[in-house]
Amino acid sequence: MEVKNSLVKREQKQTFSTFLATDAMKRKINEMVGGEKGQQFVTSIISAVSTNPQLAECENSTIVSAALVGQALNLSPSPQLGQFYMVPFNKTIKNPDGSSFQIKVAQFQIGYKGYIQLAIRSGQYKKLNVLAIKEGELIKYDPLNEDIEVKLIEDEEKREQAKTIGYYAMFEYLNGFRKTLYWSKNKMLAHADKYSQAFSVNATKGKYPKVSFADFEAGKVAEKDMWQYSSFWYKDFDGMAYKTMLRQLISKWGIMSVDMQKAMESDMAEIKEDGTYEYVDNDFDITEEVSVEEPKQIEQSIQEEQKDLEEEYEDPFLQK
Repeated sequence: MEVKNSLVKREQKQTFSTFLATDAMKRKINEMVGGEKGQQFVTSIISAVSTNPQLAECENSTIVSAALVGQALNLSPSPQLGQFYMVPFNKTIKNPDGSSFQIKVAQFQIGYKGYIQLAIRSGQYKKLNVLAIKEGELIKYDPLNEDIEVKLIEDEEKREQAKTIGYYAMFEYLNGFRKTLYWSKNKMLAHADKYSQAFSVNATKGKYPKVSFADFEAGKVAEKDMWQYSSFWYKDFDGMAYKTMLRQLISKWGIMSVDMQKAMESDMAEIKEDGTYEYVDNDFDITEEVSVEEPKQIEQSIQEEQKDLEEEYEDPFLQK
């Protein structure tokens, strides 16, 4: 059985700006976003694609669909703001004859700052907080009465350098209803290991072995192997942990606005053209799947996409 490489598949698709410049796509963006906002929308997703060459390899329609979900929630795709992300992952397509090939599709992922934005907009929250608890700070946490006692390290620089031992989240509504949640870092690690296909607590073997997460944190990874650790759980463990805490807290005990429900339903999903969702994992609680390719393929892909994106910025559609 022949398995086609995604880079081969890529040669057959339009460049991203050419796709955006088609009449059908212009109409769709105008209908769903509007004239002036439509130009801002196009500029923002072009910018997002330009900073992530692997995203440029994704099927064009999935990039736009993921971005439209964020736009509908009035969230920014800017990676610097961290409200939502369009994450590339590999998807295997099977042919009727039994052969298969891979394509890349973009997956919508809301960030923890996106959850905070949506919660604030609901107008229900008096307080909302999530933070890492450092070694030596936790005195006790009573899960029965949901009381936590901590003594935070006063020196911000020392606190930043201190080892994280757990995560705490809480909210309080204007009517006085209050909920808290605390997870140890070990519990968070187990959760990530269970639900993320791209993350592993322990060292792995095989064609592309990985070191344990403890060794990764200690910097015991060769620079040539860093391409294997592209998962957000490696790149920003605390950010993913914050998202998990807020999702667990709000989905179970929070008031779910329409936007919040849509965000949770869309999170970690490929958005189909008909608006339906296809999730990467069986349980889409808090995971993302990031493509894993050989370094040589990644380097080739980046060079090709950077060249394409330079040409795309000259597209007259973006200057209208």
